[in-house]
Amino acid sequence: MPIHASQSARFHLLEGIESFEQGLADPVTRARLDEFMSITDAPAPPAVDVRETAAPGPHGPVPVRIYSAIGGASDVPGFVWLHGGAFRMGDLDMPEADWTARQVCQRAGAVVVSVDYRLAVGGVTYPVPHDDAVAAVRWVRDSAADVGIDPERISLGGASAGGNLATGAALRLRDDDGWVPAALLLAYTTLHAVVPPPSPSLAPLLEEIARLLRFLPEDRRSITENYLGGAASRADGYAMPAGAVLEGLCPVLLLNSEYDDLRASAEVFAGQLAVAGVDVRQVLVRGMLHGFLNLHAGIEPVDRALGLIAEVVAGERVPTRA
Repeated sequence: MPIHASQSARFHLLEGIESFEQGLADPVTRARLDEFMSITDAPAPPAVDVRETAAPGPHGPVPVRIYSAIGGASDVPGFVWLHGGAFRMGDLDMPEADWTARQVCQRAGAVVVSVDYRLAVGGVTYPVPHDDAVAAVRWVRDSAADVGIDPERISLGGASAGGNLATGAALRLRDDDGWVPAALLLAYTTLHAVVPPPSPSLAPLLEEIARLLRFLPEDRRSITENYLGGAASRADGYAMPAGAVLEGLCPVLLLNSEYDDLRASAEVFAGQLAVAGVDVRQVLVRGMLHGFLNLHAGIEPVDRALGLIAEVVAGERVPTRA
């Protein structure tokens, strides 16, 4: 289907903005980016209880934000969530982090723990963000009773770079602790150091996307090298999970944006999971660009994606092999 009107009708707002870093740094272009992402007309997200704390980690405390239902019960499903941002941007206040956490908390009746992992800026590189993600998940698992979570129903997920970190953390915990989450939920995620070429059905769709919203090979190479602190060849299976041994991983739900260069990575990864005997379900969120969880739930494809995430977190729907 065509690019959703919530985005295509606003492409003119991106004119003259060469990068998100540049756009976010200037108040005028930041306002245009906010308007493009529909932040300015979004309804209020669900009201839930929110508290801040930190998980111990090898590089120092890892800030986390805990979302729970107002007056909610204990022993409920848990969901650890990692925002995206190319490993070098993003925070707990961005819609993809805060709004997603509030929606899943309310819809699934779950406690959601959003992780403020260290970004790959100022000389920080892999494995620091990965180590923060592992530490946060391990803390949630080991503190489940105190947080009000059923330790048998802890799911893990992330968007874009956060999905990469979530997958790497699940693999690390499988190998080091002999433990995996109940499910892994990944939105518009990239798992390869070098993104595979687009399929014949995807390639023509990419020509319809504004340059600012593309992930061309040179863009992805810059992101990867910044995260790794060097060439892509340095990546191990925890940094870029497409290169890992995948057997024994928990069930996986992949939500792919229809119009997204990185969709090619997730599609290939889904096949790798199936070959490894991992239960995987892949869903194409039609009409959406990369980053659609920064849009509000009043947009139907976003609402549907949030509903799928909540169903898996609540244990109502288990991914099935593609």
